[in-house]
Amino acid sequence: MIRSAERRPRQRRERRRPVRRHRLFALGVVGTGLVVVAAFASHGGSGGTASAGLVQSPLRTAGTTVSGRPAPPHPVGDVRISAVGDIVMGSLPDDLPPDDGASFFDPVEDLLTGDVVLGNLEGTLTTGGSSKCDRIEGPNCFAFHAPPSYARLLRKAGFTVLNTANNHIDDFGAEGRRDTFAALRSADLPFTGRLGQITVQRVHGIRVAVIGFAPDRGANDLTDIPAAKRLTARAAAMADIVIVTMHAGAEGSDRTHVEPGTEYFLGEDRGDSYRFGRAVIDAGADLVVGSGPHVMRGMEFYKGRLIAYSLGNFSGYKVLGLGGALSTSGVLQVTLGADGTYVSGHLRPTRIVAPGTPEPGGEAIDLVSGVSEEDFGPDAARISEDGTVQRP
Repeated sequence: MIRSAERRPRQRRERRRPVRRHRLFALGVVGTGLVVVAAFASHGGSGGTASAGLVQSPLRTAGTTVSGRPAPPHPVGDVRISAVGDIVMGSLPDDLPPDDGASFFDPVEDLLTGDVVLGNLEGTLTTGGSSKCDRIEGPNCFAFHAPPSYARLLRKAGFTVLNTANNHIDDFGAEGRRDTFAALRSADLPFTGRLGQITVQRVHGIRVAVIGFAPDRGANDLTDIPAAKRLTARAAAMADIVIVTMHAGAEGSDRTHVEPGTEYFLGEDRGDSYRFGRAVIDAGADLVVGSGPHVMRGMEFYKGRLIAYSLGNFSGYKVLGLGGALSTSGVLQVTLGADGTYVSGHLRPTRIVAPGTPEPGGEAIDLVSGVSEEDFGPDAARISEDGTVQRP
């Protein structure tokens, strides 16, 4: 394999951040905290979210609000973020955990802490719709649907936002997709990933935007990099910190390395995660977190921002393969400053134990440290024996 350090000459330079807060957007208030879901483009059949209008603010004197009053000071402080990979809590009718899932996350609950706790919901929350496998022949079709009540369990576990931009959100068609979104809303659990969607959480005065991308219908398309950069730049204009999550890359226990160029799996374009990750940071992202290959991948720093290419499977009750790299997982805990600068990070190793529940421990630190150095050379994140993630 050609290593990235050999194939990609790099020049490190200081990042020039885009000018922010120069537009006003239509915002929605949900619950006790300010959570914004702004859909800049509607998508027919995606569950009925209307487009949110973009409002251009009038010209004003620097340091003042539109009304002419003094502008509030820039937010200060840090934001603590925890992120995991793919979450599957089982699938109806028979592959569901005991006690209706109530204790599913108990072994790792202490790790799912932070101001923003993010995961990829790999599947649907529905009892309706028709399985895509009714239309697709062959052994390589998998459709996941857990009870809608599981949304409350995800909220109880500590998640504050879930990504739905992936290849399983349509497992049970439009009805399954609508049911999933409705279940998450009912649990007061924000989500991201729909076409044009930017989800914003306010953390002690700091606005944190989360955007999900995947090479799948109805999602923000990570294969259209110019469009991804435009959406990321919009998020950077309306928030202080931008987190991008990508569901990208070929699948399998042998896919721990970030391959050069576009990756394919079963003939499907799964994107160029290396090019995508760097492009959205150029556009204003402060942290990029990946999932999709079902194994962990390396981490690198680009312009001072961290890219974690895949966090693997966090859980996969009776429906995902186990053993070796497929069972190796982790919780990435990152602290960012109010302007998005990297403050600190830690990789907390976890593993999936049969029949597919998460618990602390495992080989995540060794795996990620090794492939990071092999794939990214001088740009690789330096991961110490205790899981501390440092800039090169």
